[in-house]
Order: sequence, then structure tokens, then C-alpha cells
Amino acid sequence: MKMHAGQLTVSPTTVRELVDEQFPEWRGLPVEPVVAEGTVHAIFRVGARYAARFPLEPKDIGSVRRSLQSEVDAARELVGRTRFATPEPVALGEPGAGYPLPWSVQTWLPGIPATVEDPGGSVAFAHDLAEFVLGVRAIDTRGRTFGGGGRGGDLRSHDSWMRTCLRNSEPFLDVPPLRRLWDIMRDLPRATPHDVMCHGDLIPGNVLVSGGRLTGVIDVGGLGPADPALDLVGAWHLLEDGPRQAFRTALGCGDLEWERGRAWAFEQAMGLVWYYAESNPVMSELGRRTLARITADTSWT
Repeated sequence: MKMHAGQLTVSPTTVRELVDEQFPEWRGLPVEPVVAEGTVHAIFRVGARYAARFPLEPKDIGSVRRSLQSEVDAARELVGRTRFATPEPVALGEPGAGYPLPWSVQTWLPGIPATVEDPGGSVAFAHDLAEFVLGVRAIDTRGRTFGGGGRGGDLRSHDSWMRTCLRNSEPFLDVPPLRRLWDIMRDLPRATPHDVMCHGDLIPGNVLVSGGRLTGVIDVGGLGPADPALDLVGAWHLLEDGPRQAFRTALGCGDLEWERGRAWAFEQAMGLVWYYAESNPVMSELGRRTLARITADTSWT
């Protein structure tokens, strides 16, 4: 089942043709689809070293090309800045073989996503995650500030989206207490006016693990300056109570920053449950689990 209206179909045959035409040096490499819970790209292995990523939602070519170039720049900025593996950009492809958009190739990272091997009970993983967040924050913003798209700016700018989510969640969730919770969260002020660099999407599908430890982080194209609380979403998307507190302690979060991190996680989770209820059950269940963690302790309110 498709996740988005007008979602593009990308077949192995199409990918094979695109690779052979545009990157003839890879003609001898096998092309294999990757089964994943991602919602933005169809992903294919190209040999052992590369991953080809194809945007799923139809948009104009120019905006997709700019977005892919922004992802390339972000990936380059992050490579080597922490001890954890992150993808390296390799190439950009052009439309062809019936696929209408530009596409990208990056290095393939081996590892098990946290959707398969749940690290939520591991304090060691919580410390790893905090180390990654601190490493990202240490990257110089070079005077850049939040660009205004998506999460990471003003919580209240998401009011319209949250009204949509709350309305569409009525068949799936007990909405009235969630609506009251958002009414509180939306007014939380920033702990600091200064943006820092953030990954922006620390959910289980973007985290690679082994033996309860963090080994790599993928989907790094959203790296950029934002509210320092944004990457705290991983505390609720990824961690149980004890490790969550270890994560907070390692980052030295004050109450206000921690609460805003919870609010960003809430905003993201509210969009997952209903939107992916049928098309991507793993993502829908992630939203439910995150909301359960967020609402289990409302003493901060």
C-alpha cells in the first residue's frame, strides 16, 4: 500500500537501467531493493558499498535537485564529526527510464536498525546517543539559523498541522487529553535563543545498533541549525525510563529544554499514528509508543 498521494513506483528494473545508463562503471554490481520503514525514499543496494535513494513523492525537478544537493552538503558536513558512522555522498543521478526525478547515491552503512534490535533498555546506548548529539551540536553553525521548514523553530507554527493530526487521530487515540497536552506544550518558550546543529530526525529507523550500542546514524540530510531541544526527541522515540534519564544527565538538560524536546517528540508522534495506520504499521506503532512514553509522566505540567 502506498503511503502518499501520487506516490512514485520505483522498480528494480528501473534502477538497473538508471544505474547502467548513468554510472556505467557500476554495471557489474547487483541492484537489490532494501526493505525498510522509511517514508521519504525508496532505497536500493548497489553492490556492497552503495545505496541509491529515490524520492517517493512527486515534486518539480528543480526543488528535488536543490533538496538532494542540500542533503549532500549536510552529509559532507557531518562525516567524521563523531565516532559513529554516517553516510557519505557519492553521486547524484538524473531522471530517466520512466522515473521523473533526480536521485542520489551514498555509501551503504552496515548495521541493524533500531526498529529491528530495540536498544531502548540500554544505558550504554543512551550514553552513545548523547555523545552523538553533543558531537553534532559541536559543529559550527557558521552564523546559520533555523530555515523555517519542519520541526526546530516555533512550536506554535505547528498549530494547524496539530489540529489536523488531532482530528484525524480520533479513530485511533483518546484525543481530548492529547489536545490539552498540546495546548500546554505549544506555549513552552525557548531555553536559549541560539540555534545549534541538529540531526533533526532521531527515530529508530535512522539509528543503527549492535549489542545495545550505537554504531551509526543515517538519513542525515536534515542536518542543520535548530532549537537545541530538537534532537531530544530521541529520548522518547528510542529510550525507556532509566536510559532516558541517563541520556538527559549526559546532556545536562535543564527542565525547559527537556520539556521542549518532549513537545517536539509529541508533534512528530501525533503525525505518525493516523497517517501511516494502514500504509506503514511500523511507523504508526512508533507514534503510539512515543505518545505512551510522553503521557506516562505528566508531572512536569
